[in-house]
Amino acid sequence: MQRVTLNNVMSVIHPIFKTTVAAIAAIVMYSIPLIAQSADSEDEQALLAALAEADADEARGLDRQLQRLWSKSGSASMDLLLQRGRDALEEDDTAAAIEHLTALTDHAPEFAQGWSARALAYFHAELYGPALADLERALALNPNDYNAIIGLGALLEEFGDEARAYQAFERAEAIHPNHEEVTKALDRLRPGIEGEAL
Repeated sequence: MQRVTLNNVMSVIHPIFKTTVAAIAAIVMYSIPLIAQSADSEDEQALLAALAEADADEARGLDRQLQRLWSKSGSASMDLLLQRGRDALEEDDTAAAIEHLTALTDHAPEFAQGWSARALAYFHAELYGPALADLERALALNPNDYNAIIGLGALLEEFGDEARAYQAFERAEAIHPNHEEVTKALDRLRPGIEGEAL
């Protein structure tokens, strides 16, 4: 019910906003496979390869290792800003989260996790345009960040673009087949997508 109400409100306030979101999302989705396919770290590639083949128990450990790896900016100060932003978000203080994460993206613009974390903060603040822009930047820097891809899927679903949301979740599933949220999202969206295909 809330999703429909939000869509109705957004379509009245910003008639071209949904079209803009769909256009940007299409660019992001179609460029994910084209953006640097090889990561900088051989460890990352090994972890991602293992994740794609892991069972559910192994996947949890590999996920933690990848999150730790991706959360290292190379600067203790930047890592602290990331942690402060995440802590603020956990406490539902989205304004403080956005402030910390904006400082992070300003000072470390090549650090993908800063953009991904700020996208989540923007999403919680219902600032969907900035969230989408940050996801685009995060995925340009790290096309394997399945959490950013899941965020893109959630944003597309929020705006009723179930076909592109489904594509995003399928992309995330290809990287992390055991992610519970991805499985739930695909199960939720599949009936509508299969119905459209008929």
